[in-house]
Amino acid sequence: MYCSKSLILAVVMKSALWGAAFNGQRALEFTRKAVSFGERPSGSPAIALTQKWILAELKKLRCTISEDAFIAATVDGPIAMKNILATFPGTSGRMIVVSGHYDTKRQKDFVGANDGGSSTGFLLELARVLNRAPRKHSVVIVFFDGEEAVREWSATDSVYGSRHLAAKWDAEGTLRKINALINVDMIGDAQLDILRNPNGSQTLNRLIWQVAAAKGYGSAFQDQTLPIDDDHMPFLNLGISAVDLIDFNYGPGNSYWHTAADTMDKLSSRSFQIVGDVVVESIRQLEQPPETHDNGIFK
Repeated sequence: MYCSKSLILAVVMKSALWGAAFNGQRALEFTRKAVSFGERPSGSPAIALTQKWILAELKKLRCTISEDAFIAATVDGPIAMKNILATFPGTSGRMIVVSGHYDTKRQKDFVGANDGGSSTGFLLELARVLNRAPRKHSVVIVFFDGEEAVREWSATDSVYGSRHLAAKWDAEGTLRKINALINVDMIGDAQLDILRNPNGSQTLNRLIWQVAAAKGYGSAFQDQTLPIDDDHMPFLNLGISAVDLIDFNYGPGNSYWHTAADTMDKLSSRSFQIVGDVVVESIRQLEQPPETHDNGIFK
């Protein structure tokens, strides 16, 4: 069944009182704190401080926290990494996962305000929003370590944390409980233009873009496509309905990406607000009865 824009808009209005509102300024400030730790590549002293801070923030909330620590076999040898998970329990036995990475590229003077910082700040603010909201499905927020390549991006030198967790959840049977996974990456750019990533569930992409249009955010969620590999791919490859929200047009000709220019002055609370509003409403939509959506998302 087609989920009309008018139906989505009605649910948006009806659900306005659900939980706390997403605060883009607060997400920006969480990002600023992450960036204050400096360069944060996997296994570094700075990322250990970042982990400690993330865990301290999550411990203020009513969620179950787990640490998925592992040793990644990288091109430069073994590196200790850690995924951090916060579960906000529901009643259905099903799961919605929202993820992003908190590490930065192993590169001098690269503090990753947008690339690594924005997803960290976004997820911490989303956790605050989910804190006291009643849930049908459990929502699991995952902070991935090891998204960045140690040297150069390849199938074996990238997304270490998500590959590890996808394999672990597959072995444990947890994957079968996931209704949807939404990954966020580089969503703080003041000039926000997120293109639809065809490397993902088209049904879930369609739902998110309909939500964005209903909220008046069509200029930020554009009707163009750009294929990107990211932390959602290990789950997508195992049959999970997964999408990646990423703005891969960062600076003129993408010139800020993976450079020392990726700093806080390039970000905007408005961009965090837009993506936050869309993701929160998409979670609400994913908890609606299946007959209100296209087939393919719900199990």
